[in-house]
Amino acid sequence: MPCYRCGARQTDPVRGASPWKRAVRHETQVLVCPDCQRVHDLDLDTCASCGSIALICRLGEIECRSCGQVRLARRLAHAGEPLVTATSPESAPTSGLAAEVEAALNRVLGRS
Repeated sequence: MPCYRCGARQTDPVRGASPWKRAVRHETQVLVCPDCQRVHDLDLDTCASCGSIALICRLGEIECRSCGQVRLARRLAHAGEPLVTATSPESAPTSGLAAEVEAALNRVLGRS
């Protein structure tokens, strides 16, 4: 997943903790690269309880890593709206990343 702000792709980390940070923007999990972390106006979601930007989004819930508050994502909390949308692989458009992964697998596995 690239940085939501500049589009830089994460590379294999050197030993130790990754300098990339997870965050939530518009109730969607995003990654922020080290360069963009220096920008003070990242337009990230904040915790309603403590104001922290240390949020994670998983399975339709948003959790604050600072105070532990958990809430349902508003965009998924509407009645009758499915939490997961299924699409068949044939109908899904091939993204640039998916094409790169497919090409890399073909090279490694010796496919033509």
